[in-house]
Amino acid sequence: MISVRDPNVLLVQPRFNPNSFWNYHETCALVGARYSAAPLGLITVAALLPPEWPLRLIDRNIEELSEEDLDWADVVMLGAMLPQQFDAKQILAWAHARNKPTVIGGPDVSSSPAVYAEADFLIRGEAEDIMADFVAAWRGGARRGDFVATEFPDMRNSPLPRFDLLKLEHYLHVGVQYSRGCPFNCEFCDVIELNGRVPRCKTSRQLLGELDALHALGYRGHIDFVDDNLIGNPRAIMPFLAALGDWSERRGHPFEFSSEVSLNLAENEELLALMQRAGFFAVFVGIESPDPVALRSVRKLQNMRRNMAESIQRFYRAGIFVNAGFIIGFDAETESVAGPMIRCIEDLAVPVCMVGLLYALPRTQLSRRLIAEGRLHVDSDRIRSGQDADQCTSGLNFQTRRPRREILTDYRAVLQRIYAPSSFFGRVQRLARALDLSRHRVVRPQGHIWRDLRSFGRLIWRLGLRDRQVRGPFWRAVSDCLRHNPRTLRTVMSFAALYLHVKPFALFMDARLKAQVEGPVPVLPALLVPDPLARTASQS
Repeated sequence: MISVRDPNVLLVQPRFNPNSFWNYHETCALVGARYSAAPLGLITVAALLPPEWPLRLIDRNIEELSEEDLDWADVVMLGAMLPQQFDAKQILAWAHARNKPTVIGGPDVSSSPAVYAEADFLIRGEAEDIMADFVAAWRGGARRGDFVATEFPDMRNSPLPRFDLLKLEHYLHVGVQYSRGCPFNCEFCDVIELNGRVPRCKTSRQLLGELDALHALGYRGHIDFVDDNLIGNPRAIMPFLAALGDWSERRGHPFEFSSEVSLNLAENEELLALMQRAGFFAVFVGIESPDPVALRSVRKLQNMRRNMAESIQRFYRAGIFVNAGFIIGFDAETESVAGPMIRCIEDLAVPVCMVGLLYALPRTQLSRRLIAEGRLHVDSDRIRSGQDADQCTSGLNFQTRRPRREILTDYRAVLQRIYAPSSFFGRVQRLARALDLSRHRVVRPQGHIWRDLRSFGRLIWRLGLRDRQVRGPFWRAVSDCLRHNPRTLRTVMSFAALYLHVKPFALFMDARLKAQVEGPVPVLPALLVPDPLARTASQS
């Protein structure tokens, strides 16, 4: 007989691929954190569950999942992105070994539901409009189900996330989300498939209420807006940023913000000024390629009509530094791209660049085209090893136009050059000269000041004294900063802390790529047989 009592719900955040570019393990250890980002998706789902249901949150990126946790649970709920797929499936197996029903959602589940067929319940799509259906089904005695969102929910109905469930002290930053969706049409991107091309926004009052909740919990420091493109709806974001600036000033600037934006933000001086006043210090921008032919081929048209270097300098003049994304392996590449990409990265003076191999994400325009052309590998959406899971470690999941070895050779050359100590700290030095922090107003809490001083001391020991290859470029960047723009010292040291991550990441990838380039020809998975009807549709 099915129990009608309120279930104990164990929310589990699966572990991310340990070799992912985004893990920042060494940087986290330096400042005493255990992981970079808190699980915003799971605590949003938690807020959609009945308030009387007992909840427990385990984030496997900062703590272990114990047998006692599983024994306590009546149901195990987890979310999964592609880099979490391997661990998510392990958690499902552990739960089922103890006869615990499982519920799984998240972007990877929405894109590849067959990968998670062993789960008892699937939540596909954004959860706001379908979690009530799951709750009703559970209360009605159902122990299996597939719940699919039929439309994009109104973000104004999204609940206040359960920030109280987080162990806030263990994270480098906490995420909030103002909008979902992106107005652009990049062929390789799954955002427009999962969240649509019409950005949907929360109200200013709603999002400021989330910041109030974090402030009341005692959190101070870095908050990341996890939006697909924060400026996707400029008319909506401008009054919100104005309200955010007012909020920050009233509370003494307790937070500093980052987000992901598109390059066209550089053309909107009013929007940049609002972001600066609100307390934004960093943005991630998808540059992808310096080649306009490659950009046009994948419909990254928003990057084609502007001078990239000048655009990045406008960010710097607004006191906002840039991290950038690049992709190698586009069909339009006809020759080596290593040299042009390295020159582009150096010209932009962007220290941290996430350079990855093209990955055909499930249900994107790219994957549909590759299927129609008979070029996508069978099971291209399945992760076979805990070492793989992102575009850096497991890209090119399709038959490439250029010889695969040439692409991998280019990738290796780019990583070797841009993360060599002289190149990396040379870009840090040039950024520090350009970054205008004269209007930066974030107030560092007393505890953070002592944490920063401890971190500075550790950095000086590890990079400035102990590492013979790094200490020269490190000290040149620091001394140049002190002579020309001492306000940016904390930024310079922050990039030095990030170098503790990107240097071993680059060495790991170099060894991996060397084996792939110099080793025997790999046996690749078979190609999917194209559906003739799909091919006809793609050509029409």
